[in-house]
Amino acid sequence: MSWQRTAALLFGEYVCLAILAVPSSFAVLGMAGGILTVLGIGLVTLYTSLTLWQYCLKYPEQLNIAEIGGRIFSRTPGGFSRTAFELTAIILLLNNIFLMGLHTLTGAEIINTLVTSPGSGWCSVALSVIVMVLCAVATLPRQLNQVAVMGIASAASMAISILLVLIFTGIQGRHPAGVDASSSAPVLLTVWAPEGITFVEGFNAALSITFLWIGQITYPTFIAEMRDPREFPKALYALTAVEFLLFSLVGIFVYAFCGQYTGAPAVIVLAPTYKKIAFAFVFPTTVIIGVIYASVAAKYIFARIFAGTKHYDHHTTLGWAVWIAVVFAIWLLGWVVGESIPFFGSLISLMSALFDSFIGFIFWTFAYLEIKRGQLWKGQPLLRKAETLFNCALVPVGIFMLGPGTYTSVQAIIDSYATGAIKAPFGCTSNAV
Repeated sequence: MSWQRTAALLFGEYVCLAILAVPSSFAVLGMAGGILTVLGIGLVTLYTSLTLWQYCLKYPEQLNIAEIGGRIFSRTPGGFSRTAFELTAIILLLNNIFLMGLHTLTGAEIINTLVTSPGSGWCSVALSVIVMVLCAVATLPRQLNQVAVMGIASAASMAISILLVLIFTGIQGRHPAGVDASSSAPVLLTVWAPEGITFVEGFNAALSITFLWIGQITYPTFIAEMRDPREFPKALYALTAVEFLLFSLVGIFVYAFCGQYTGAPAVIVLAPTYKKIAFAFVFPTTVIIGVIYASVAAKYIFARIFAGTKHYDHHTTLGWAVWIAVVFAIWLLGWVVGESIPFFGSLISLMSALFDSFIGFIFWTFAYLEIKRGQLWKGQPLLRKAETLFNCALVPVGIFMLGPGTYTSVQAIIDSYATGAIKAPFGCTSNAV
């Protein structure tokens, strides 16, 4: 792939429905707190992504995140840990399958929102099955170069939806849908987290923003398929600039108009007609991003089965039969996850705590130590020593995300069930937003 095609894949991966959850994080963290969280996590992610790229250039034989994990967590320099390899592979597959489940869930939510009013829609579990089958069929192309074309369509479709949300929010002014102006408190904005925000709420808001930035689990696969991997930073810088703009703009604008009434996704604050128009453009993105993550997971499994054989590089009957079986199997697992945890915001926070703690932070400290072995501290300039300290600090950050982050995510899920805020797993009740 060219770097432009790689950028298209990255845009397709990142310009997603989860962006419309940013305003709800701003409502919890406050305007300044939200902006600083977006910028801070974004800069750290850009740095760790460049570390990943440097690692892939130094060790081009490492074709996916599992192989990188096997090497960087080896006890001996230049060695390979089979245990670390298998554990990283599990993280890769679980992360992607959880994301696929999120997209079958949101696909059903979108369809239900479009066809009827909340509470009287079609059977949610049946709709999610339809979305699952559609996504599986779209995953059948075996080359990421082909998926990149879909990535362009995905980013364009989501960009239109985001623009419509901003326009409709501005048209409504400070009158969010569902809020009775005569009996409800006026829209309020805060610079920092408002009074009464709990640790669980605040940490989950930060995790939701972290989820938007962390996507490095797919990068090694993308880099491996580039014609010139040295050009990957061009795609990365373009992506980061767009992300800064989108995340900040959406968070600031919607929160400024809706304040404490902001929900996730942000279409919740729109009047029914506006909501349906804006949400209609999200559906292609929901399918395509699911396809991107499914393709990476399926390619990994397929390589474990057929690497080094004619079935991997050529079109054979057996190869295609296994590929189709793998694709439908992982989509079935994703569907089970999406129906087992049938809510949007808390599922994002849980995935961020469980997986982003590793693939966004901890992994790249060890990759840095591998790349700079012998050039970390002794006899090195002050800047290199500061860089080494910064990388070492990423480990406790990741551990903190994994520990307290998982606790806050699970607690939010428990609270949602206790208050009846979410539907039962595998339920037929409409999940329209």
